[in-house]
Amino acid sequence: MRSGYGINYDPLPLSRPLRGFYPLTVNFAFPAPNGFVQAVDSNGSPLNLATGMPPVFGPDLSTGIAELPAAASERSPYPGELHRGYTQSWNFTVERQLPSNVLASIAYVGTQTVHQFADRDINAGYPGSGTAGLPYAAKFGRTQPTNMWDGYLSANYHSLQTSIRRQFSNGLMLQGAYTWSKAINMTDDDGWAAVGWNWAPVFNRNRAPAGYDRTHVFQMGWVYNLPFGKDKPYINSGILSHIVGNWEVDGVMAAYTGTPMTVTAPGDSLNAPNNTQTADQVNPNVEKLAQAGPGGWWFDPTAYKTITDQRFGSSGRNTLRGPGVFNTDLTLARTFPIKERMNLQFRSEWYNMPNSVHLNNPNVDSSSPNFMRILGSSGERQIRFGLRLQF
Repeated sequence: MRSGYGINYDPLPLSRPLRGFYPLTVNFAFPAPNGFVQAVDSNGSPLNLATGMPPVFGPDLSTGIAELPAAASERSPYPGELHRGYTQSWNFTVERQLPSNVLASIAYVGTQTVHQFADRDINAGYPGSGTAGLPYAAKFGRTQPTNMWDGYLSANYHSLQTSIRRQFSNGLMLQGAYTWSKAINMTDDDGWAAVGWNWAPVFNRNRAPAGYDRTHVFQMGWVYNLPFGKDKPYINSGILSHIVGNWEVDGVMAAYTGTPMTVTAPGDSLNAPNNTQTADQVNPNVEKLAQAGPGGWWFDPTAYKTITDQRFGSSGRNTLRGPGVFNTDLTLARTFPIKERMNLQFRSEWYNMPNSVHLNNPNVDSSSPNFMRILGSSGERQIRFGLRLQF
């Protein structure tokens, strides 16, 4: 039995989210009218290497203040000290040696993230506010997002993790793991991140399963030297031993559930700038039809409807999950001994050997004619052959 606990502070370099945004970035561009003529300066004179760069005129900094243009969308830290985040991690593991050189373990692993860096738009609207009703519209005529930045979000992760390992013995090695987990957060990134709902009364709608959360993950890998040929238990002499000897089969099999999705809806009737609109869920049990292609639906589309009045939809963030994935990669290799320290190996590598379909997530825009349809996939079988000289 073993256990552990630790605190790790967020190593995010602040130049990543703040470079280019704080306090103000002024971009100068000198584009050409088209791809066949030179760019020109503000007076219409052609630009070239001989004339050099035209003068650059920035904002007036004589007063120590650079006012933001009304159309600028920037990021600024809150006054005072930034709250750099940290993650607490803990685990408790029980490990046991089993017969046949098998080592098994079962563990509880968890984390808690405190003060995760992200934006907070303090100029977000409310249902029906429009741009005229934004907090800083009446005061300063500002209708653009105004992102304040600090470490203020939280996240957590809890999991049951099991593993099994068989050390290489009698030509066989196995290693596998299964994880049952749940990750909850308010946004999936750190630093250069935003939330979907900025209006204070609905801010807690952001807290939901993480966009990368997978409830079940199973993986198994193996290496197996086939027991045929010289010095092996079977077919160890004669011509046939030279044919079936020195073969090896390696593979990795993975199966995991899909990632969460948010069912969105047009925000025209909501009229709450800088907030996400979701669809109404009219059926408490959304039926999974599991049909892919243009003629079917993955989920029942009639379980949702778009909103026509000034309110947020009843469905939340990441309430549905897309298709899972099953994949097996296989390698078949034959080694040809040349000298004591020199071998030639032939390899045949099969990625997604069973050619299982890896479906994309369905369309979750409730206003789309392809709502809840899956029209794409990836990960088709690929085969590669190779020769490898070892010396």
